Amino acid sequence: MGRHKGGTNRYYTLEEKLRIALRAVNDGVSAIQIAKEENINRSVVGKWMRDYLKGGKEALKNKKKPGNPLVRYQRKKELTELEKLEYENMKLKIENARLKKGYTNEEVMSIRQKK
Repeated sequence: MGRHKGGTNRYYTLEEKLRIALRAVNDGVSAIQIAKEENINRSVVGKWMRDYLKGGKEALKNKKKPGNPLVRYQRKKELTELEKLEYENMKLKIENARLKKGYTNEEVMSIRQKK
């Protein structure tokens, strides 16, 4: 089965995960039954149950950090005026954050080359 080629991953909110985990833990509904009803793989439901029992609501939070926000603009061939301004604003914010931490562009580039 699995995801078809070219498909995207489905992300669940904390509220969705919590609702499903609580239903399994508190109501005693099996993970298999919930998986069928919610159209989710049963191993995912089981993982959410274990995570909830182990760490509570905090354990269900998404741990993936957001990616590079500039990629959204770099992949487009032509940007609108608003997108150009947003892109420039983001670049300046990133540069400002680097300067606050004491990094120069040269230092950042040398760190990247070492990796």
